[in-house]
Amino acid sequence: MTDTVASLFESALERYKAGEEPEKLIPVFQDICDRAPKSSAAWTCLAWLYLLSDKSNAALKAAQKAVKLHPQDAQSRVNLAVAMLETGQKGVREHVDRAMQFIMVDSDMRDEVKQNIADGMSRKPDWQSMERVRKWLFEASE
Repeated sequence: MTDTVASLFESALERYKAGEEPEKLIPVFQDICDRAPKSSAAWTCLAWLYLLSDKSNAALKAAQKAVKLHPQDAQSRVNLAVAMLETGQKGVREHVDRAMQFIMVDSDMRDEVKQNIADGMSRKPDWQSMERVRKWLFEASE
């Protein structure tokens, strides 16, 4: 990412953390993905925002792109698994298992995924697909 895109990304992330509505941030992250199409972090964030906005098909495409760019990222795998559940796709468990492998060896990644799931559940209560993935990832190992 160029400096401009990187600063745009950081600014958008701060806006999200400050509580801005996902729907307002989707165009910002779409622009970032257009400017930096190989940024897995941007695609991961865009997929997350789509999931929070009940745009499951768009989330699926963004999450697939994120996983393709960075297959070892647990959060992009979580996003993909949730999007697959919400769109009725098969093969969800493979992505959950891969995410689990990554978080078992990297405690920072584990903490980040746990924190993101908690954030998602607070923004979208009764998020059944996310709750299923959370249980698969964390209840067996706690």
